[in-house]
Amino acid sequence: MLDALLARGRAAAEALMVDACEVRRRTGEGSDDDGNVVVTYEDVYEGRCRVQQRSTQAAQEDVGEDFQLMLRLEVHLPMSVVGLEAGDEVKVTASVHDPDLVGRVFLVRDLAHKSHATARRVGVTERTS
Repeated sequence: MLDALLARGRAAAEALMVDACEVRRRTGEGSDDDGNVVVTYEDVYEGRCRVQQRSTQAAQEDVGEDFQLMLRLEVHLPMSVVGLEAGDEVKVTASVHDPDLVGRVFLVRDLAHKSHATARRVGVTERTS
């Protein structure tokens, strides 16, 4: 009974995931012939997602002399997405209802695990300045 209920909940959660994203992990860096830094990545996931604003709106961070506004959001992924790590990068590639999301890149900060989750909810930040 619990398995059937959880399957229905996961199907309902995925039905709300009308956006698409790519998750990738930085694997290293090198340089090209001109001395420019070239970062290499490993693809972790590509598919449906949902972006939600967390209750905490934003945080101010001072990095050296640079002021940065860090937005805290949550990205929902299907439960079949496994192996995520803090530091992974999430790029929104399509959004049905908010075209301003497309192209935004978020950094995974918080991973959540629980027994009866209907979606994999991942805390992310976006640097806005």
